[in-house]
Amino acid sequence: MKIATKLVHHPGGTCPHTGALSPPIYQVSTFKRASVDQRDGYDYSRSGNPTRDVLERYIATLEGGKYGFAFSSGMAAISTCLMLLKNSDHVVATEGLYGGTYRILTRLFPQFGIESSFVDTSDIAAVEKALQNNTRALLIETPSNPMITISDLTELARISREKGILLTVDNTFMSPYLQRPLELGADIVIHSATKYLGGHSDLIAGLVVVNDDKVAKEIKFRQNAVGAVPSPFDCWLLMRGMKTLKARMDLQQESAKQIAEWLGDREEVERVLYPGLESHPGHHIHWKQASGSGAMISVVARDAEIAKRVVHGVNLWSLAVSLGSVESIITLPARMTHVSYPHELRDRLGINDRLIRLSVGLEDADDLIEDLAQSMRG
Repeated sequence: MKIATKLVHHPGGTCPHTGALSPPIYQVSTFKRASVDQRDGYDYSRSGNPTRDVLERYIATLEGGKYGFAFSSGMAAISTCLMLLKNSDHVVATEGLYGGTYRILTRLFPQFGIESSFVDTSDIAAVEKALQNNTRALLIETPSNPMITISDLTELARISREKGILLTVDNTFMSPYLQRPLELGADIVIHSATKYLGGHSDLIAGLVVVNDDKVAKEIKFRQNAVGAVPSPFDCWLLMRGMKTLKARMDLQQESAKQIAEWLGDREEVERVLYPGLESHPGHHIHWKQASGSGAMISVVARDAEIAKRVVHGVNLWSLAVSLGSVESIITLPARMTHVSYPHELRDRLGINDRLIRLSVGLEDADDLIEDLAQSMRG
C-alpha cells in the first residue's frame, strides 16, 4: 500500500463498533475496572486512551515503524527521547538545529550530566571526529531548521550501527509523506506534529516512532511516567489533519519551487536555500532519501534592512513562529525561533538578521510572489 493510501486508510480509522469513518473521541480521564487485579485494557488516560492509541498506530504505519507514541508537543517528544540517556552520556547534534532543541541540550539536560556537541552533520568526517567513547545518540535534522542543511541518513545510520548509538531524526520538515528515516536505518523518528501533520495552526502535539522493542518499552515507560500526552480531542484533530497531508504538501511544495526560483532572480536576494534547487548543497543526497523538496525556504537578503522591510511589509504572509500550516508564514529566525542561540554562534552559522525563513502555505503562488515583491519594493 502506498503512502497516499495509508494516509486515508489506517489502523483504527474506522470505528469497529459503528462503522463511523472517523475514530471516536474518548474524552475521558479514567476507566471503570472489572476488578482491582485488572491489568489489561484501559486504566487512566495519561497511561493510555483509545483515541490516542489510534493516532499512535497511524503514525507508526506512515513511518514504517512498529511503535508510535504521542506527546503534548514536539519538545515533549524530543525531551522524552533524550531521557533514554543517563548521566555522563554524550549527544552529537546537528549545528543550527531548532532553537528549542538547542535550549534543552545546552541548558536543561546538562543539569542531569548529559552533554552535547554540535557539528555540521552534512560532513560525515566531522560527525565521526565529534564522536566520543560516551556518545550514545546522534540527533539529526535534515533538512535542518533554518539553514536547510542536508545530512546523509544512510551514512549516519551506518556510523550509528558501527558505534552502537541511537540515530534520532527530527523529520518535521519532510513528514512521512516525503521522507521515512526508519527505512534508511534510523532508530527513532520525531515529529513536531503541530506542523505539517496537523497542518492547520490549531493544535500542538509531538510524535515518536521506533522499531526496536526495548527502545519502545523505555519510551512508553517515560511517556506514562512524565505524562506529557495530548488530549483525546487533540489526537482526533491531528488525525483529521493527517488525512489531507498529501493534498496539502503536493500543492505547498509545488508553490515553494516556483517561489524559490523567483527569489533566485531577485537583486534583493543574495542566496536561496531550498532542496528543490539543483544549486542547493546536498541536493542529490536529499533526493536519494526523500521523494520531494518540501515547502520550507530560507532566504539570505542582501542586507538586514531588506529583510526587515520584507517581514514587516508582507500582507498575505503571516509574521509568526511555527510552520507547515495552510497559511504561509514568514519568520526572522535570529529574532524569533533561534533567539536562544548566543549572538556570536548565530552569526557564525548564518542565522542573522539577513536570514528569512518561509513556510509556503496553500494560497495562490502568484499572489504570494506578488506580496513578496511589493514588500521588497517598500
